[in-house]
Amino acid sequence: MSKSLYIAEKPSVAQQFADALKIRGRRGDGYIESEDAIVTWCVGHLVTMSYPEAYDMKYKRWSLNTLPFLPKEFKYEVIPGVSKQFSIVKGLLTRPDVDTIYVCTDSGREGEYIYRLVAQMAGVKDKRQKRVWIDSQTEEEILRGIRDAKDESEYDNLSASAYLRAKEDYLMGINFSRVLTLRYGPSMSQYLGTKFTVLSVGRVMTCVLGMVVRREREIRNFVKTPFYRVLGSFQAAAQDGTPILLDAEWKAAEGSKYFGTPYLYKDNGFKEREKAEELIAYLKEEPPLEARVLSKEKKKETKNPPLLYNLAELQNDCSKMFKISPDETLKVVQELYEKKLVTYPRTDARVLSTAVAKEIYKNINGLMRYEPMTAFAKEAMDMGSFKGIAKTRYVNDKQITDHYAIIPTGQGMGNLRGLSSLSEKVYQVICRRFLSIFYPAAIYQKYSLVLERKKEQFFANFKVLSEPGYLKVADVNLAKKSSIQETFSDEKEGNPSQTDEKNGEIPKVDRTLLLQVLADLKKNDILTIADLKVKEGETSPPKRYTSGSMILAMENAGQLIEDEELRAQIKGSGIGTSATRAEILKKLVSIKYLSLNQKTQVITPSLLGEMVYEVVDHSIRQLLNPELTASWEKGLTYVAEGSITSDEYMEKLERFVAVRTVNVTRLNNQYDMRGLFDAAAAFYKTKKEN
Repeated sequence: MSKSLYIAEKPSVAQQFADALKIRGRRGDGYIESEDAIVTWCVGHLVTMSYPEAYDMKYKRWSLNTLPFLPKEFKYEVIPGVSKQFSIVKGLLTRPDVDTIYVCTDSGREGEYIYRLVAQMAGVKDKRQKRVWIDSQTEEEILRGIRDAKDESEYDNLSASAYLRAKEDYLMGINFSRVLTLRYGPSMSQYLGTKFTVLSVGRVMTCVLGMVVRREREIRNFVKTPFYRVLGSFQAAAQDGTPILLDAEWKAAEGSKYFGTPYLYKDNGFKEREKAEELIAYLKEEPPLEARVLSKEKKKETKNPPLLYNLAELQNDCSKMFKISPDETLKVVQELYEKKLVTYPRTDARVLSTAVAKEIYKNINGLMRYEPMTAFAKEAMDMGSFKGIAKTRYVNDKQITDHYAIIPTGQGMGNLRGLSSLSEKVYQVICRRFLSIFYPAAIYQKYSLVLERKKEQFFANFKVLSEPGYLKVADVNLAKKSSIQETFSDEKEGNPSQTDEKNGEIPKVDRTLLLQVLADLKKNDILTIADLKVKEGETSPPKRYTSGSMILAMENAGQLIEDEELRAQIKGSGIGTSATRAEILKKLVSIKYLSLNQKTQVITPSLLGEMVYEVVDHSIRQLLNPELTASWEKGLTYVAEGSITSDEYMEKLERFVAVRTVNVTRLNNQYDMRGLFDAAAAFYKTKKEN
């Protein structure tokens, strides 16, 4: 009797497939078997690329004479620590009674690569191979994935891009790490006082290092610019006579005696305090101290729910909210995925597919059984907005490559009891973002005032939340926040960040009274000037990356490219993939090129990291640039799409590696690095890494 074999990426996932298929057979050593089916598993990667010495022992010793290393045929080997499981899987894949293999590894490039390597090493031939592509591990989705499984050959292009990605990292890592270590390692060791220094470089990690070092140097070189603003408090009266203070900021509008003068910092401050005090003195002349309402504008502002979570956005938010690393976030959301609580985590998409949108009510209904979301889920169902969700920006098949956004499945509620406090918090964040899209927009009432005295104008903006809309479910702390925001013109998004001295906070006023006063104010009304003061501020340097913001920066690396044509060409390409970014960041910290503050999640370079940066900058500068990394990633996408062939990509890759490797062997600038090392070391306590 012929059997079907289901091969998953890890034991826990294999068990989910066995449960869904009702395979209750005996649990063998490394597999589960029934009368008509077998379920087995990998343990992550079972096969890897061989080290250079597997090709020839001469490559074991690092030497410039053996570079560049560009094998015509690549060798692979079983990873020693998992050889037992590989033998089991190989035996099952090649068993005569197995006629159909269902590939159930993670639905993505890396999962495809894991299976293809195993099948290659096992020598799988003359077997029907079907690819199971699923978005969650619910029983319903598993059975759908098996039912709709396509022939494995339809994923050959994806497989080709996976092989190329591995070859790319391998060739760049082997050749560039060796040539840079041989050329610069001795001088770095001498400088650091260490026995030896190995330079670890790569297509993605070195680019990330470059981003962090450049940001740190921008901060160091930043020169603060002080400026002086003039703020006024203007007294109005409520209907019951209660005095209400309205705070506004002076701005050099047309007609001002300072308009177009060199004394200004932008148009809302002065370069010197004396000029700010001069303005106040001028305004205080000729009592009474009054100002006229020059204009009042009232308008509504709507704020729509944000798009759903992809992995990068979730990692960034978790970094900010819970101070955890992207790697920790991925571990948590992977756990939620395996417990059937959320959909596939390693996704770049922030929208749903039309197919999912048709049955999204099931996900909402399921959340009624999760107490913190019960009321919100019920309200979402009652509103019925889910019926038209397919026509909104939250559903777009064109923006989905492998998987749609991360959303709760509405299932697996029994597994909530076993979650850690952190895991449940992350789950709730995902639930809130998901339910938000079924709620209306938040509506703010905005008032803009312009007040005038002696042709000098003061500006004030008030933003009042009138209808919370989706914020009811999205914002955990909504109730704790003030419903009124008073903003000055320089504090709007898009202007350089600024900090102010401690001059006291704006006193809180009764919300109802303030709204009443703002509504009643009319053009040409006269207000008493209660106070005029100078407030000192200074420009702020760029912020350091956090682990979360770095993940987002990696995802959006294409936006950093200055060349418009190239930026357009690689639009949507980032550095690395959703599946690899956290691991890359983790590696840079583990090899001590970067430092990660666990409490704040702020990332800074180490002295060693800055030295590596200088070496690469003076040898293979392209490795530091997002243009290179993003363009290579775009190339892999083209291979996966079938737009270019593997041979075309490989030819370009080998040429790039060979030319840069040979160029470094011809350099003789290693001793010129000392001055650059000294310049970096000045910012660290000692020259030597602790």
